[in-house]
Amino acid sequence: MTYEADPAKSTVDSIIVRRGDKAKVHNVKVIPIEECVSQHKFLVMDMQLNTTKRRHKKFEPRVRVWKLKEKQTCEEYKSMVRDKVEEEEWKHLDVNEHWHKMKKIMMETAQHICGMSKSPCRHKETWWWNEEVAEAVREKKIKYRKTEERKFRLSRSQYWLEIWLLATCGHGLQRSSMN
Repeated sequence: MTYEADPAKSTVDSIIVRRGDKAKVHNVKVIPIEECVSQHKFLVMDMQLNTTKRRHKKFEPRVRVWKLKEKQTCEEYKSMVRDKVEEEEWKHLDVNEHWHKMKKIMMETAQHICGMSKSPCRHKETWWWNEEVAEAVREKKIKYRKTEERKFRLSRSQYWLEIWLLATCGHGLQRSSMN
């Protein structure tokens, strides 16, 4: 809105916009004919807004390298990589070719031994999750269920108590009105 003081004819224009959105404001105008309150006139602006939607990343399966923590899987992986390295021809290769060949052997072996993930990870951060935390969460869930059951039983018993009181009071009123 704008504010005009009569004697000085000064005009104060103000539009409240976030600091980050200042660059998006264009073409600010005062509409002199429209008065919303005395001495105030409408101030109009064009604002460019981004309407792009965030696209979710398409799931890409990954090699389950965390399975290599298991002793049996790790031993199987090591022996298979050794066998493949011994079978390959390593002479007359420069460093980059040598590296790419070794990477290919290791990745193919890991895919074969560990497998690929089938769906995205449910928990983004699980580094802090251990048996102690899992036990605490289990206990909390059990306590919550017990509390909910108690609330349900209590509310149900209160309901039947009220019905019983209503029935007995109602009968009492009918008996007293009959006498």
